[in-house]
Amino acid sequence: MTEPTNLKCQTVSAVTSEPVEIRAVAPMDEAAWRKLYRAYAAFYRVPMTEDVLDRTWAWLRDPAHPLEGLVAVTGELVVGFAHYWPQPRPLLGRDAGFLDDLFVDPSQRSRGIGRLLLEALNETSRARDWAMLSWVTAQDNATARRLYDDVAKAANWVTYELTP
Repeated sequence: MTEPTNLKCQTVSAVTSEPVEIRAVAPMDEAAWRKLYRAYAAFYRVPMTEDVLDRTWAWLRDPAHPLEGLVAVTGELVVGFAHYWPQPRPLLGRDAGFLDDLFVDPSQRSRGIGRLLLEALNETSRARDWAMLSWVTAQDNATARRLYDDVAKAANWVTYELTP
């Protein structure tokens, strides 16, 4: 795992003057990340176990694993996260980024924190020469879709899942 470029800087929230730092996830973030990841899973009605939390945290901390993470921090408080990884795009002959999870603590929403996480990921995409950054969201997630529609173009693809 390489350190994301230009992310360890203070950024002012788009909505308030309170500083928000977007940086790579660090060992000190584990307890706050676990709380937020549980809330993220609950939002999507996905059961969460300690095994999944342990495994995902281990992936985020393992430099050999492709999953990487960013956190949004205000003061000493971790208020959001994004999980992403590189993805080969054979038709383009290039790598792209895939944003797997993005979540902001409900008490911190409408402050521009999700937008700041996406801007940091876009900077990472540029620094790594990724062809694009893509992600999916639930069709009924209107709050997230308002942000996503503002910063990106909706793709004309349908997602399928096949369980082995």
